[in-house]
Amino acid sequence: MNAFMRGPVLALLTLLFFLRVLGQALVARFGVTWLPAMEHWHSGLIPYPALLTIQVLMLIVMVKISRDVWRGAGFFAMVRPSLSRLLIGFSVVYAGAMALRYALTMAFYPEMRWFGGTIPIFFHFVLAGYIYVVGRFHSRADTFASPQGAC
Repeated sequence: MNAFMRGPVLALLTLLFFLRVLGQALVARFGVTWLPAMEHWHSGLIPYPALLTIQVLMLIVMVKISRDVWRGAGFFAMVRPSLSRLLIGFSVVYAGAMALRYALTMAFYPEMRWFGGTIPIFFHFVLAGYIYVVGRFHSRADTFASPQGAC
């Protein structure tokens, strides 16, 4: 991926995650019926109010990172090669864990085939992709951010 595309790709992934958070909130708060029911959005491992808080905080950080990378300026636009392998490695393990989760869900809950209850899994792939792109940003010496992270 070209260095100038990383910002827009991060913004797109952030938008996708925002739409997931918004969709779930619409179902939870307003009971909209044109979206999947709550059990399709939420595994129940974390109580929804806490999950929503975590998701909003994640979105704030994702917007800041995306903005800095897109502009090539700001704290998150400083290239940190030492983070690259960590972020890319984590994203691959994260995506692999989600692939395994999907396979196990399909094996143990065949009634959910193919898309029942998979909204959280899909959006974990979105987050893994976001982390991967950030990792690739840090791996590139030719990114448009200056080594000093000029603002």
